[in-house]
Amino acid sequence: MSYEPLAERLRPTTLDDYIGQRHLVGEGAVLRHMIESGNISSFILWGPPGVGKTTLARIIAHQTQVPFYTLSAVTSGVKDVRDVLERCKADASSVFSKGRPILFIDEIHRFNKSQQDSLLGAVERGTVTLIGATTENPSFEVIRPLLSRAQVYVLNPLDRDELLQLLDHAVKTDKAFDGHEVRVEQTEALLRYAGGDARKLLNILDLLLQSLGENEPLVITDALVTDRLQQNPLAFDKGGEMHYDIISAFIKSIRGSDPDAAVYWLARLIAGGEDPRFIARRLCILAAEDIGLANPNALLLANATFDIIDKIGWPEGRIPLSECAIYLATSAKSNSAYLAIAAAQSLVQQTGNAPVPLHLRNAPTGLMKQLGYGKDYRYAHDYPGHFVRQQYMPEELQHPQLWEPQDNPAEAQMAARQQQRWGSSTSAGGTTSTDKN
Repeated sequence: MSYEPLAERLRPTTLDDYIGQRHLVGEGAVLRHMIESGNISSFILWGPPGVGKTTLARIIAHQTQVPFYTLSAVTSGVKDVRDVLERCKADASSVFSKGRPILFIDEIHRFNKSQQDSLLGAVERGTVTLIGATTENPSFEVIRPLLSRAQVYVLNPLDRDELLQLLDHAVKTDKAFDGHEVRVEQTEALLRYAGGDARKLLNILDLLLQSLGENEPLVITDALVTDRLQQNPLAFDKGGEMHYDIISAFIKSIRGSDPDAAVYWLARLIAGGEDPRFIARRLCILAAEDIGLANPNALLLANATFDIIDKIGWPEGRIPLSECAIYLATSAKSNSAYLAIAAAQSLVQQTGNAPVPLHLRNAPTGLMKQLGYGKDYRYAHDYPGHFVRQQYMPEELQHPQLWEPQDNPAEAQMAARQQQRWGSSTSAGGTTSTDKN
């Protein structure tokens, strides 16, 4: 029997063998047309684990026969990216090249801004076709310039029929089942534990096979699947459910102010071998998004937790993670900062590049001073209470209120202070250009 995992042995190399994502690879669908024509444009595949992102990239490599390079965002740095791009540039200019090289980046959301920036020039010039794969929302994890150059395609969990099709294919085609009579009597537990993840389903089958003696029949029932997984609950999944479903439950428990559920899901993450930096990073995001101004110390503690994880490692790192999770769960909650920046981004999208008022502009040269840059600006610290009314938004926008304080003591105090400064509004809303005079 091969020691290569069943999921790897059965990875398809053509679209005809690919199961799922019919909206992308079915007859006439966008990716099928792209692959069959050989005209591949840059794109990002977004979806949960085990739904075929990496497999699609490999099928493209197999069918287009162009130079194909892969990088993992977990292990690659800026230098690795630049080295690969240099090789792609050489391939693209070669007289023997059959097409533009493809660079596949797995877990592209783990690249930081500078790493993503290093890809822009090559993608823009057409030196390379970029294919990225991510389990995280690209809108939050991929820089906007890169998103504008790569279409995002959403992959869905496999449905019941697709998982059953995969099960039938595995039993009929993989040599590991030779010598075993296979009967599928019940599938409810198998499908439930797989949860739309093809890799999970195949890993569970692998686990069932490993428990068999020579020539012993395999009778798949709900009881057998449940029993084998209870004996070895993490053998079939190191990153699927844990990385996608359990982290969601962890975050929602903290947002919902349930510290007991928070530490339970934290324990599940730890037991499954999740990267502690990933957990700490999610706590930092939550502290800003869901607690925010109601308790700014939450973000400080989350950031300190992120830092200390590197210093102390496992197993002691579980203690500051637990402390942080409990603190965030029991803290007052507010998403006003999250809503404010979303409203501001929407306003910018609608209004474009409104000019900066002259009195707010710097005037480092004599010409700028002559043009009125910085004229009539009032320095707040020169006035009582370190405050003076003046227009800070572009004149044409007047002053829409983007930050709406929420019902908690900290923001109530902020709102009262703003009302004292600006009058009826919590911000400079309603302030006109005459207010600065």
